[in-house]
Amino acid sequence: MKIASFFAGAGGLDLGFHQAGFEIPWANEYDKAIWSTYERNAPKTFLDRRSIVDVQGSDIPNVVGMIGGPPCQSWSEAGAARGIEDHRGQLFFEYLRLIEEKQPHFFLAENVSGILFSRHNAALDQILGNFCELGYNVSFGLLNANHYGVPQDRERVIIVGYRTQLNKFFLPPMPDPDSERVVLRDAISDLINTAQPAKNDSHANDNLVIPNHEYLVSGFSSMYMSRNRVRSWDEPSFTIQAGGRHAPLHPQAPKMVLVEKDKREFVSGSEHLYRRLTVREAARIQTFPDEFIFEYKNVNDGYKMIGNAVPVEFARRLAMQIVQDIEPYSNTQFQKVISGELLTFEEVTNGRLIAS
Repeated sequence: MKIASFFAGAGGLDLGFHQAGFEIPWANEYDKAIWSTYERNAPKTFLDRRSIVDVQGSDIPNVVGMIGGPPCQSWSEAGAARGIEDHRGQLFFEYLRLIEEKQPHFFLAENVSGILFSRHNAALDQILGNFCELGYNVSFGLLNANHYGVPQDRERVIIVGYRTQLNKFFLPPMPDPDSERVVLRDAISDLINTAQPAKNDSHANDNLVIPNHEYLVSGFSSMYMSRNRVRSWDEPSFTIQAGGRHAPLHPQAPKMVLVEKDKREFVSGSEHLYRRLTVREAARIQTFPDEFIFEYKNVNDGYKMIGNAVPVEFARRLAMQIVQDIEPYSNTQFQKVISGELLTFEEVTNGRLIAS
């Protein structure tokens, strides 16, 4: 089954869908700093480098699905949170335009939890309503990637639509039991002795034993020091963010000490243990395989690509559920349209989504 990818980034979402059995003949990504990384790791995919604004439905091959994570800065809790008023937020409508033109069996959109803030309610309702008007049964919900094989607390909103002819709503796979949830020890404990600092603080180091296993050397701002940035070996990581300065600290260090409101310090005598996670460690936490190589000249670009990506294993679990749902219909006539309610993942009774 072939799908098209939008806002592809480094390709975390794409790789997860590929691992689930989908083919990705075509993808779209506008950021030139990412192109070489995507093309190196997905050589069989044609990468359209234009802005999505310039892409027409006729440019996209016939596919059963469309996936993507429209830019999330507009909805971010950490950012200005201007939502749909920001031009990046409006790119959601470009994605919707192409779904309307291609009419795939399904679509998936991923975004930050900030899209659920009350100030964005009207915009989110508009977006979801537009998807429904295009003929999709739409469901959405907030999921934590740590519940799906990812050693990181990472909450993201997942929106999935199935053509109403399928007579189905997407329900996410069952979460892992608490006892099976992966932690930092599972992901990066074998890398502890091979990390190297970046050259000149932030430039790529060409003398690495493990590709991308280098960390940014930089000061820590007062904002950074306002919270504990260390998770222990037996905990999931903090969310991997799109920048080296905000990268979590390695679990070899003790947790930071609160000295007063919004001010923490490193434990005296252990200062040498406090370093940021390397680019490779961040990639492991995002469940990228080690053979996936990130290309950059400045390590901040590596952190950015990884922090903006969808965790590969999280994407694979979602994709496997979609495969299970749509595969019986991929080569047969669609069933009669019977419903189109706009509902969340939680509104479930006897396998059917119902209005509250």
